[in-house]
Amino acid sequence: MTKSKITDVFFDLDHTLWDFETNSALTFHKIFQLHALPINLPEFLDVYKAINTTYWKRYRLGEVDKEALRFGRLNDTFKILNIDVSKPMILKLSEAYIQHITSFNHLFEDTVTVLDYLQPKYNLHIITNGFNEVQHLKLSSSNIAQYFKTVTNSEMAGVKKPHRDIFNYALNLANTTVEQSVMIGDNFEADIEGAVALGFGVIYFSESTADNHLKVPQIQKLIELKNHL
Repeated sequence: MTKSKITDVFFDLDHTLWDFETNSALTFHKIFQLHALPINLPEFLDVYKAINTTYWKRYRLGEVDKEALRFGRLNDTFKILNIDVSKPMILKLSEAYIQHITSFNHLFEDTVTVLDYLQPKYNLHIITNGFNEVQHLKLSSSNIAQYFKTVTNSEMAGVKKPHRDIFNYALNLANTTVEQSVMIGDNFEADIEGAVALGFGVIYFSESTADNHLKVPQIQKLIELKNHL
């Protein structure tokens, strides 16, 4: 990646800028209270996180659709915890989760500082596998929508990261080229391998080096982007 050639910077949203784990936990706390469900939240989240990650991988691979993901991740968690929750209630919780998650908009440390630093230098964009109806709300509710010239999600593109077509869709929408672009994300398979396969420059955002078998540039804190861009 040659810094002088870069004109466009593409970010993943969830787990990269928008603090999904914090916001998701707060949302579950709220909807369990709203539906009077006496569920131990730390215990629930302990099981749910891994199940949710698996469902999102299956969603990326096209093995489940959006509705199956939303229902299945809750249903499987309740089953493992031996909590008896009816199907109609799980469907209600699934809808309530999407409805309320943008009520909470914690960002990763230094997100706004880094976007303020980057915006005068580059065109900024989002590429996300997240659902169309909530991703724009996340950006606007957390007051960072104004930083981004384009937002590409998998429902618009018809495919999910790491498929090359979503990256091509984003490049076309941004009216730029892969040689001028860098992708920043937390998911090595979806964000990094997908972008590298097309020829993007990449920066991997993760505290762990375990997945970084391609030895690409890596940051552990967003503020470190100042050293790369």
